[in-house]
Amino acid sequence: MEWTGTGTILGVRKHSERNVIAEVMTDCHGRYLGLVRGGRSRRFQPILQPGNDVQLTWRARLDNHLGIFAVDLIKSRAAAFLNSPLALNGAQHLAGLLRFLPERQPHSGLHKALMVTLDHLDRPDIAAPLLVRFELQLLAELGAGLDLSSCAATGRTDDLAYVSPKSSRAVCQDAGRPYHDKLLPLPMFLVDGHRQPGSEISFRDIQDGFRLTSFFLERYMASHGTKDDLQPLKLSLIKAIEQSYRRLQPWNFYTGE
Repeated sequence: MEWTGTGTILGVRKHSERNVIAEVMTDCHGRYLGLVRGGRSRRFQPILQPGNDVQLTWRARLDNHLGIFAVDLIKSRAAAFLNSPLALNGAQHLAGLLRFLPERQPHSGLHKALMVTLDHLDRPDIAAPLLVRFELQLLAELGAGLDLSSCAATGRTDDLAYVSPKSSRAVCQDAGRPYHDKLLPLPMFLVDGHRQPGSEISFRDIQDGFRLTSFFLERYMASHGTKDDLQPLKLSLIKAIEQSYRRLQPWNFYTGE
């Protein structure tokens, strides 16, 4: 058995004194694990860093075997992450999210979204909305997507302001106002057709976005008996975003105005 493709390193773990098992998100084969012989060597250590894009060839005698990776570097991002708490936390958080996916099932859209988000982790005003959107896309791939296209109560496509925790659908301002305390806020940057430059998205918008996605991710995990190991990392990520926004947008930190 053999295939060749591209992928992004999510993590590695020691397998022996010389070898490692690499976890990658691939373009056509989903999340995949494989042995890298000599992976702990000086040659491979700079390549097998989380966030790097690599060219892969996977070989195994049988399809259900772990298999062996041949790896070549395409794009290095890891070195640029070292001095950025947002980038380090963001890359780890993305890898953790992708571990919700079953192995070896293709999700090419998520791989593309992963690369785009990793490429912008040096820009908090772009990275933060992308991270929220990535969680929304992951929910859709898991079969737990949200319908933000129209109001669940009226069918309207304008003035959407909330999401119903029961139906996972958007609710417009007028219909949702009497139930304000029972609904989740919907930040406008997540509404299709609302073009809002990244510099106008406030930290409060980002908080509301993560509050929304976290609610449905936690519900998904609870329904599938999955342990929530992401919460401490997500708190660190949001803290890093907050610090970046304070430096970047001190005039509209909360309001976006």
